[in-house]
Amino acid sequence: MFPSSGIGAISRYGEGMHFPAGTVLLMEFTLNGERFQALNGDPEFKFSEAVSFSVPCADQAEVDHYWTALTVQAGSPGPCGWLKDRFGVSWQIVPEVLGRMPDAAAIRSAG
Repeated sequence: MFPSSGIGAISRYGEGMHFPAGTVLLMEFTLNGERFQALNGDPEFKFSEAVSFSVPCADQAEVDHYWTALTVQAGSPGPCGWLKDRFGVSWQIVPEVLGRMPDAAAIRSAG
């Protein structure tokens, strides 16, 4: 779905550790050219909107592409360009034009 993306190194839990041997412990991945690490901690740590991926989109076609791809197979749309994918990861699908719009507070103070 994203260019320049892939899975890198994966380390796994061993015998006698917190999870069954062979379960992923830590993985490195690249998403759209940016490197990340993900840690498989404990079930008490849930996904939340405190961490999300932001996807800048050049036009409506790109917004529609990512929105559709990320909400397919049990994803859920949210308000204002937010959504959760089928794994519960939060995404912000953001038209790049929003960054070029004037700040409403600046417009009021200039008026």
